[in-house]
Amino acid sequence: MIRLPGLVAAAALLLVSLPAQALPYFSASMSGLNEVPANASTATGFTRIYLNQGANTLQVFVTYSGLTGGTPAAAHIHCCTVPGTNIGVAVGFPSFPATLSGAYSHIFDLTDATIYTTAFKTNFGGGTAAGAETALINGLFAGRAYSNIHNQIFPGGEIRGLLRGARTCLHRDVWFRPRRVWILAAQTHDLIG
Repeated sequence: MIRLPGLVAAAALLLVSLPAQALPYFSASMSGLNEVPANASTATGFTRIYLNQGANTLQVFVTYSGLTGGTPAAAHIHCCTVPGTNIGVAVGFPSFPATLSGAYSHIFDLTDATIYTTAFKTNFGGGTAAGAETALINGLFAGRAYSNIHNQIFPGGEIRGLLRGARTCLHRDVWFRPRRVWILAAQTHDLIG
């Protein structure tokens, strides 16, 4: 029979053995005032993006509330332009919630050509996924990308935020959830002991 202390020790060993890595992240506070042109929407939102260049992934988190122009018709990252101007979509957010308030999370494989719009891949990426990935990463680090949410009343976007950064966070792995290890250990102990 396995006891809880043994599982806790195994989980602690797993946590210690995972290599720590500094991941850059970018954040945006979204509002109608940030749209170009600005609008009077009282909705708010927040986007955080973690870039893992070693794994070629981009993890996107979006929270939003109080949309007044209807449920989202689209949400995405636009790149690459100077702040205060508009540019086409670089990466769309698939399966974005069709609710007036909500949360979204998705991990994008930056080497997958299908995550980029054709226009972005052609105009900024030289027609390749590798070129599009480089352009997007450069745009994020240069402060030339923004996230926004569009709907019926605001087809140009109800709320928008400039993705600012890059800050770094020291995580063993953004996608690894240590809390789940402890829950699993406790549940396993309940089942076997």
